[in-house]
Amino acid sequence: MRLFATALLALMTAIFIATYLVPWQWTWLAYLRAFTEAGMIGACADWFAVVALFRHPLGIPIPHTAIVPHNKERIGGAIGRFISNNFLSPKVLRAKMREIDPAGWAAGWLLHPDNARRIAQRAAATLPQALRAMPRDDLNAFLARMARGGIEAVPAAPLASKILSILWAQGETQALVERGIDMAARALTDNRDRIKVTVTQKSSRFIPKWVDAIVADKIVSGLTQLLDEMRNPAHPWRTELGASVNRLIDDLATKPEFYARGEELKTEVLDNPVVVQQVNRLWTQIEVQLDTNSAVYIGQLAGGLEHALIALGQRLANDPAIRDAVNRWLRIAALRLIAPRRAEIGAFITQVVERWDTETLVNRMELQVGRDLQYIRINGTLVGGLVGLIIFTITRWV
Repeated sequence: MRLFATALLALMTAIFIATYLVPWQWTWLAYLRAFTEAGMIGACADWFAVVALFRHPLGIPIPHTAIVPHNKERIGGAIGRFISNNFLSPKVLRAKMREIDPAGWAAGWLLHPDNARRIAQRAAATLPQALRAMPRDDLNAFLARMARGGIEAVPAAPLASKILSILWAQGETQALVERGIDMAARALTDNRDRIKVTVTQKSSRFIPKWVDAIVADKIVSGLTQLLDEMRNPAHPWRTELGASVNRLIDDLATKPEFYARGEELKTEVLDNPVVVQQVNRLWTQIEVQLDTNSAVYIGQLAGGLEHALIALGQRLANDPAIRDAVNRWLRIAALRLIAPRRAEIGAFITQVVERWDTETLVNRMELQVGRDLQYIRINGTLVGGLVGLIIFTITRWV
């Protein structure tokens, strides 16, 4: 653009000179000469004005030139105040935040598999170093506080009632009973001789040993038969056990004394120093595993994080209520974070501009507005030529 504007000035100069060199004295040549003469004047004047904004024309320190370098501090302050007052005010921020949908944008971005995978891989790769860089004692204390706070927030007795009811409904407790019956039957079979010895030792010395052996066999056989009968789910003892478990589930969920006892047990467990020791030991094991099998755990962690991020994106995309809640939270956070500090942000912008090198500032501003400034030179050339032509024409006619 600068080359074009300069070439237009050179064209006006060439035509002006040519009108003096041609031997013919045509009437219209005077009008052309007046147009090009005024065009040269307008081009030179606007060139001076444009150059004077950024530097001294031809290197001559003419007063009121190189305006931008001489007013760098004032320009920085004006930019900082302009941005803080017109872009960071609560009213403007509130209106702008209502227009955008950051949660929707985040959902669309996360649903792209490459984005979620890239974030998960980077987070998983940096997690071991980040964990090792954290202070061990402070982190252990933090984990202990988090664990204690989470446990204290959940009532122990109702939670135990729910867990027990789930296990009982899914048959896990029944399977445990079956396993206990098998273990008891196997123990009787394996310890038959020891039972005989115990019966003989506890029996009277006046009773023959063969009688003690018969009694011991009867005891073992009776217990084995009883255990076999208890394998039937309809056995009275199994039915009574089920009723007792159901009563325990109801008592844990409803009775205040069970609730109070559960809280007492929970407090005793949390106050036990062994809990802190176990947390420390767990953290040490995690660090050891991360060091020895980092590749395996990083891959597993990255996969889990990727699925979690994709699930988060799907939840934000499919649930308008959650998306609106996230957007509202982000708006409030932005207003509370940015609006009260807009003066500091403006001062920071001012300091950055003031620290810029003068040549850097001039080059950046000239790159932003230089194209339009060259249009000023072009318009000055053409408009100056037309104005000069009009003045010459009116003068000639008058």
